Amino acid sequence: MKSLSQFEQIDLESASKTQMADMVRALLKQANKDAQDIQRKEDKIQALTYELSYLRRIRYGAKTEAFSQLQKDLFDESLDEDLAATKAALEALSDSEPAITAHKPKRPRAGRQSLPEHLPRIEFRHEPESCQCGRCGSDLIKIREDVTEQLDVVPAVFTVHRHIRPQYACKACETIIAAPIPAAVIDGGMATVGLLTWVLINKYVDHLPLYRIEQIAARQKVILSRSTLADWVGKLGVTLQPLVDRLAWHLLQGNTLHADETPVSQLDPGRGKTKKAYLWAYRSNDLQTGPRIIVFDYRDGRSGIHCRRFLGDWKGQLMVDDYSGYKASFNIKQTVVPCIELGCWAHARRKFFDLHKANQSPMAKEALERIGQLYAIEAEAMDMDCAARKQHRKDKSSPVLTELHQWLTTTRTKIANGGTSAKAMDYTLRRWASFIRYAETGHLPIDNNPVENVIRPIALGKKNWLFAGSERAGQRAAAIQSLLGTAKLNGLNPEAWLKDTLEKLPVWPNSRIDELLPFPVTSVDDKSQV
Repeated sequence: MKSLSQFEQIDLESASKTQMADMVRALLKQANKDAQDIQRKEDKIQALTYELSYLRRIRYGAKTEAFSQLQKDLFDESLDEDLAATKAALEALSDSEPAITAHKPKRPRAGRQSLPEHLPRIEFRHEPESCQCGRCGSDLIKIREDVTEQLDVVPAVFTVHRHIRPQYACKACETIIAAPIPAAVIDGGMATVGLLTWVLINKYVDHLPLYRIEQIAARQKVILSRSTLADWVGKLGVTLQPLVDRLAWHLLQGNTLHADETPVSQLDPGRGKTKKAYLWAYRSNDLQTGPRIIVFDYRDGRSGIHCRRFLGDWKGQLMVDDYSGYKASFNIKQTVVPCIELGCWAHARRKFFDLHKANQSPMAKEALERIGQLYAIEAEAMDMDCAARKQHRKDKSSPVLTELHQWLTTTRTKIANGGTSAKAMDYTLRRWASFIRYAETGHLPIDNNPVENVIRPIALGKKNWLFAGSERAGQRAAAIQSLLGTAKLNGLNPEAWLKDTLEKLPVWPNSRIDELLPFPVTSVDDKSQV
């Protein structure tokens, strides 16, 4: 198409030139408009292709970058079961062919793992029918013992504890003396601490609804009605609340926290439906000294006010995703040292992972490789102290981050706005200051995975109990989950800790409540150390 300047040189009448110029201008304007429409359509197609690929992967494949540990365990269990069944079927077929199996060599068996030493041993001795030789009649002499061990379990054995308190009378004083009734966590209740512990562990660790616990007891002809179980759980929630409050106090002594939230369905009796509530989770920083703590906070919404109310006057670094509800915590002007945002590299990586899964984007692949370098550097520093890790990050992580930022900035200028590629890059560039803070220290975490890993089992358990019956029930579950989750984080057996705590609580002085928390008292150090 000729330009307007070229048309000026054509020997035409003035009116014709003007008309022709107007036509050219109109054509150029339409062509520019068509180009913009094509670009918008391409962006829309890219976005829809990405969304379709993502939804297909959510529907038919893995929902995250890789199997979660729980999903992987379930997959591995099924695979192992199928392999064992196949081998057994093949062995059964082989055994049915005597001509083949008569000379079949004995299959070597791999050595199995020894059974735990702390388990009690019950011995079964298998002696020969006679101590004389069956051939010559001579006495047999013991030369050695062949010992094999098998693992056994006794499921939910119910017993009855009978407390007998003899009463004695003094004729001279005309008084009656008897031993005092032992203090109990539930006065006058028929349940021992062992049974109460069993109920709470089933409900909050194994995620069994009360009606299933009722059925387990009924199989042994023990009647534990749901109303009775609910009464015990409600009372124990109140009893354990002071420990939860103290646990939250210890958590807020640290200067670095992880935070995340997950939706929970809550029954709404007025409408006969369920409504959405949220379980907020706050976790201590593993890279600092002190006990590992997780505190759950159940609230009826996802508003950022819930986070601010829990944190109160707390100041420090908060590791979160890009949810807007946390933003207000980073913009409180009246505080001298406001909360400082830490960006989660796992979330940033996820954007590029989804993009690469959708269209095999070379840009997304390179971004994943560069972010992978950061995680490889963190793996090298896993066992270092804070000072060594800080130097390690300065020497290795900082140069990688600088190159990554330069590459993202340069590449972003070549990508049109509005597409999924632009959005993935903008997510990281927009929050770049929060993403690089960890590399300037030796104690800040690189991502929010520690708190997500603690939430994940509860998210899986939701498929069992489906919804919280009320807001109070949700808060009670959050409180008990906080204690049991903290016990697991500190390497304690939640069942053993809970049983011991419930036995001690009735007579335990409040001034020594820290000694009952689910972590060693000596581990309560100054978590502000960096």
